[in-house]
Amino acid sequence: MHVIMGLGNPGRRYEKTRHNAGFRVINELATRWRVQLSQYQCSSRLGRTSRHGEDVSLIQPQTYMNRSGEAAACLCETYQLQRTDFVVVYDDLDLPLGRLPIKRAGGAGGHTGIASIMAALAGADFARIKIGIGRPPARLDPADFVIQPFTRDEEAFILPAAQHAATAVEAVLAEGLDRAMASFNGVDSMRRASPAQGE
Repeated sequence: MHVIMGLGNPGRRYEKTRHNAGFRVINELATRWRVQLSQYQCSSRLGRTSRHGEDVSLIQPQTYMNRSGEAAACLCETYQLQRTDFVVVYDDLDLPLGRLPIKRAGGAGGHTGIASIMAALAGADFARIKIGIGRPPARLDPADFVIQPFTRDEEAFILPAAQHAATAVEAVLAEGLDRAMASFNGVDSMRRASPAQGE
């Protein structure tokens, strides 16, 4: 099984905030694949489907960001998964708005959700798809910045970036991580935002 986990905070208050970029990608994939996120397990909203002959679960943890690892650990135990079965999609302050790299592993980079998952899974070797949200203006605490909604101008970048990230997930599932990294890393999200063709 592949687990595609988009990080965010539950509830309408956080729905359009910068920290919920990962949730947006899961919603985009659910729409593309006609999957209902109607199940609830491991403190998460989830939907299941099959892609390229493999089971895939779309996951939105409902634990709040800094406890995302609880959902990941529960899924690992329930389905006997490995860290390498996960693809985690999340926002990144240190990347320009809309930039999207795929990584095989790495550190938390100050992201509380990733830190929680690393601690819960006792390792860092899970795939990540990051969505750049840019740095906050001077004097604005990053913790406050990430839970604010995107501005109208930012939305012009984030909407196609979320589509691009969903297409990157599809590439990981169809082609494998190495080929997806080679194809997507360094490519402008505005040029690669259209949905993948085929299955």
